[in-house]
Amino acid sequence: MARFYSNENIPLQVVTELRRLGHDVLISLDAGRANASVPDSEVLEFAVVERRILLSNNRRHFLRLHRIRTMHHAGIVICTFDPDFSRLARRIHETITSAPEVLNQLMRVNQPD
Repeated sequence: MARFYSNENIPLQVVTELRRLGHDVLISLDAGRANASVPDSEVLEFAVVERRILLSNNRRHFLRLHRIRTMHHAGIVICTFDPDFSRLARRIHETITSAPEVLNQLMRVNQPD
């Protein structure tokens, strides 16, 4: 399964469900980077060093970083907020497991209509 680095804005219930689905999810608290106002570029750099797919609700900033990137990354998944955390986790899981390629890709997981 996938190895994620979850930005602080992803609810812990989503992380818990992704772990239940078999994914390895490192959160900023576990990495010693919680509540530290880490710039988004450094968040992405940390994910790159750890060889993890970045998972975030911060769509605008990480879309920009993906477009102007100067380094390869394991992938970026940007999500819209969904109050149904289990459903969001399942959609992330489906997006990752069905993607033919994740390396250097930006994947969007939008809330269903």
